[in-house]
Amino acid sequence: MNRREFSSSTASVLALSALGLPLVMPTTAQAQQQFKEGKEYVRLSKAAPVEAPADRIEVIEFFWYSCPHCNTFEPTFEAWKKNAPQNLAIRRVPVAFNASFVPQQKLYYALEGMGKLPELHTKVFRAVHVERLPLNKDELIYEWIAKQGVDAKKFKEVYTSFTVANQIRKATQLQNDYQVEGVPSMGVAGRYYTDGTMAGNMDNVLRVVEHLVGQARKKT
Repeated sequence: MNRREFSSSTASVLALSALGLPLVMPTTAQAQQQFKEGKEYVRLSKAAPVEAPADRIEVIEFFWYSCPHCNTFEPTFEAWKKNAPQNLAIRRVPVAFNASFVPQQKLYYALEGMGKLPELHTKVFRAVHVERLPLNKDELIYEWIAKQGVDAKKFKEVYTSFTVANQIRKATQLQNDYQVEGVPSMGVAGRYYTDGTMAGNMDNVLRVVEHLVGQARKKT
């Protein structure tokens, strides 16, 4: 989904989730193609900050829990992440194109802070896209969390903490540094950005990312 579409109401967005976004398997020719700067990816005019140590290459997935395309891409990305080389530092960054996105950013970072992401990250997607729970307001999130066997009081403390607020500030700055126009999309090494519009489909995005990792590795 690109930035233009985020003016739609949450109800409209959730209605789209039933359509999904089919992942198109590439032809042999596509798999062998040379990806070009300005076509399948862009190079940032100013490098974005990275959190990865010097011996690892940072790869970021920008996402939004209410995005149907992010929901479709999630299992593919997770499988790719599990099989990625050890010299990559892969992380997710929740975006906010307007203030209505912030509760889900807080949800992500609160779950991360409590060590609950492995258990609940996929369940958040399911709640939004299968169970049709918007989870876009604090009280809706608190109500859902209480049903997941999580300490609701502790969650609320983390959710409203300075630490989470600072993580959101950094996420929004990183989103701006990468000039994110839609999600799901990906950033590599603080230097490169690609998304499904540029690459053609999300399977191809991962191939572009692998190409960019190779480019970044040559420069280290």
